Amino acid sequence: MQSVDRAITVLEILAQHGEAGVTEIAVELGVHKSTAFRLVGALERRGLVEQPGLRGKYQLGFGIIRLAGTMAAGLDLTQQSRQVCEDLAADLGETVNIAIPSGDMVVNIDQVRGSSAVVSQNWIGRQNPLHSTSSGKVLLAFMSRPEQRRILRGELEGLTPRTITDPDALREEFEKILQNGYATAVEELEVGLNAVAAPIRGLTGEVIAAVSASGPSYRMEENLLDVIGESVLKAAEEISARMGHMASA
Repeated sequence: MQSVDRAITVLEILAQHGEAGVTEIAVELGVHKSTAFRLVGALERRGLVEQPGLRGKYQLGFGIIRLAGTMAAGLDLTQQSRQVCEDLAADLGETVNIAIPSGDMVVNIDQVRGSSAVVSQNWIGRQNPLHSTSSGKVLLAFMSRPEQRRILRGELEGLTPRTITDPDALREEFEKILQNGYATAVEELEVGLNAVAAPIRGLTGEVIAAVSASGPSYRMEENLLDVIGESVLKAAEEISARMGHMASA
């Protein structure tokens, strides 16, 4: 906890001063220079601080903008996507969720239940591994290659017998997702639960979130997922347009 507190203090120091060297940071933290150097190095590896020149000075990195942008997009996203999600849930009769990336996880930030969703399970705020959900696989597929490789090098937990944990198999999935425009998950998060998700793009075209439809496998049968995927993809494109994205002709 002490290291986390110090790392946050480093960010606050840089936010206050604009830039600072390791020696200055160490003095403000009241720690040895080597400790400050390790903290700054860890933050730099995650893009939260950067060293723009050779003067030994650090400043806040673009990773901060990415995190802040995700938060801002999440707040606006729930407003812009709500009606589309309600229409999709009514059309499919299944539960529709909006999810955004959260570190190495995916978190649901909004949910609409369809008429067939008899179990009132609340997914809002729930975090799941990226590789185990349709939304997470969409986000992974459109992620930068370095970030994608980093996540695939980590532990890929098998939550069910059908969770894909082999990096090469996941890469094959990503190719299909990029080709089809949507991802499917067949009992990969929970036994008896299937889902389809499509990417939501922001103003500049980057994938900022995913919209998904999920339901019991006896209703959302595997052979129906491609048909459902077209509806989910259409909803994702409408939400993207509401978020300012203009699809290329």
